[in-house]
Amino acid sequence: MTKERELVLIALFAALIAALGLIPKINLGSGVPITAQGLGVMLCGTVLGSKRGFLAVALFVVLTLIGLPLLSGGRGGIGLLATPSVGYIIGFPFAAFATGFFVEKWSGNLTLGAFIGAVLGGIIVLSIPGIIGMAAILEKSLVVATGYALPFFPGDLVKAILAGLITNALYKARPAAVLSRA
Repeated sequence: MTKERELVLIALFAALIAALGLIPKINLGSGVPITAQGLGVMLCGTVLGSKRGFLAVALFVVLTLIGLPLLSGGRGGIGLLATPSVGYIIGFPFAAFATGFFVEKWSGNLTLGAFIGAVLGGIIVLSIPGIIGMAAILEKSLVVATGYALPFFPGDLVKAILAGLITNALYKARPAAVLSRA
């Protein structure tokens, strides 16, 4: 694969996360909204693999932090680092990396592997900095912040299922496009 193609795919998947931000967010009392953008983070890992997935999501995060209103609800800017969402924003690239790493190592059914990878990376790995960030900004214990995170999990499981199904469908249509399987 050429470097140019890699860069295009990284930019395309960063744009996918931004496009998923157009779906209206659901605000919660914790100050961290439920958005569709987690699906984009999962797909970066399941489709692009660990390194390219990380870079795509890191590009999205950098563009958001420099001020582009790419997060759901038109949020952007360095001030996001002082919100309860900080841990999730910082954790996004690592979630994509972990998701992609798992899918790269998985040799079984791709739908199942992408689903498991999305759960491990896009839910578990992402929840760790997310919960720590909420606890720090809201000045709550980790137990209380974990309670704030619980409403995310049912929707995140749906996103993980979708990531598995979409990744497998793309693989069947264009095997070479799923770089995590290359």
